[in-house]
Amino acid sequence: MYCFAVDPEHASVKGRKRSPQPQTSHRQVADELRSRIRSGVLRPGQRMPTQARLADEFGVERGAVREALRILQTERLLSNVSKGSPATVAQNIGGMPAGPETPPQPTTVALAPRVSAAFAVPHVAIDALCLTSVSLTLAMSEPLREIHAGRIKPAKVDVRVLLPSREIDLAFPAPVDASHNGRLQRRWLTQRNAQGQVLRHNLLALRATHGVDVHVSFRALPFTPPVKLYLLGESEALFAYYTLTRRGEEIDHEYLEMYDAEGTQSMLFAFAQGASLRDTTFVEQSHLWFNALWETISSELEFTN
Repeated sequence: MYCFAVDPEHASVKGRKRSPQPQTSHRQVADELRSRIRSGVLRPGQRMPTQARLADEFGVERGAVREALRILQTERLLSNVSKGSPATVAQNIGGMPAGPETPPQPTTVALAPRVSAAFAVPHVAIDALCLTSVSLTLAMSEPLREIHAGRIKPAKVDVRVLLPSREIDLAFPAPVDASHNGRLQRRWLTQRNAQGQVLRHNLLALRATHGVDVHVSFRALPFTPPVKLYLLGESEALFAYYTLTRRGEEIDHEYLEMYDAEGTQSMLFAFAQGASLRDTTFVEQSHLWFNALWETISSELEFTN
C-alpha cells in the first residue's frame, strides 16, 4: 500500500480536530502508478483507469493525475496520454529501447529505468566504470524500493564497480590554476567514497532484510576514465562520454575556476545484444574491456580519505 505524507496541522470544527487528510502530490501518484506497471499489476497494452477514477482513488484533482500521467509518458511507460480516452500501458516498458535508431538521453533520465529493468531476472549482474558512482547509486533507488515493498525479489545480485584510484592525479575535475589541485582532489575523493559506501551499504542490506545473495566489489583504476560504461547482465551496454567544460564554484569558501564534467548529464547511448551486429559486437567488446581492466591493472579499493 502506498503511503502518503499527512499534514500534522488539522483545522478544528466545533472544538474537534478533523481526521487527517493526505496531501498527495502528482509525483506520488506517478510513483504508485509506476510501481504498478513495473510489478505487472498494470500490464503492457492494458488501458489505464480513467483520470476521474484515478483522481477519486488518490484523492486529488484531475490536473494532478494528468501531470502524473505525463511523467510516465516521458518515461515511455504510457502512451496516448490526453484529456480524452484513458492512457495505455506501453508495450515495451523497459524505458529505453536500444539500437542504431535510439536517441541518446542524459544519464539521469536513461539509466534508472534500465537498471530497474535489469532487476526483473533472478540473477542481477551489473558492472560499472565511472568517476564517482553517483549516477548508479541514484539509479538503484527504484529497484531497491521495489524489493523492500515485496514487489520483486531477485535471488542473487552481483555488482562490480571500477573507480579512479586515490593515488593518481585526476585529469578532471582539475583547477585552471594547478596550485589548487589538492583541494579539488580531496573533494572528489570524499564524493567517491561517500557514494561508494552508500551503494555498498544499500545493496548488502538486502541480505539481512530479504535474504538476497548480494556481492558488491570495487576496484581502483590507475587512470581517470574519459567515459562511463554500464553493463547490465550479458545483454546491454550503456555508454557515455565525460565532456569537459570550464566552470566556477565556491570550494572551502574560495571561488575556483575548474575543468569539470557533469557526469549525471552525460548523454547515454544504449546497445543491446541481438539488436544488430553492431550492437552485439559493442556489448561483447565492452564486457571484454571491462573484465580485462578488472583482472589486470586495477587494484583493491578502500574507501579511505
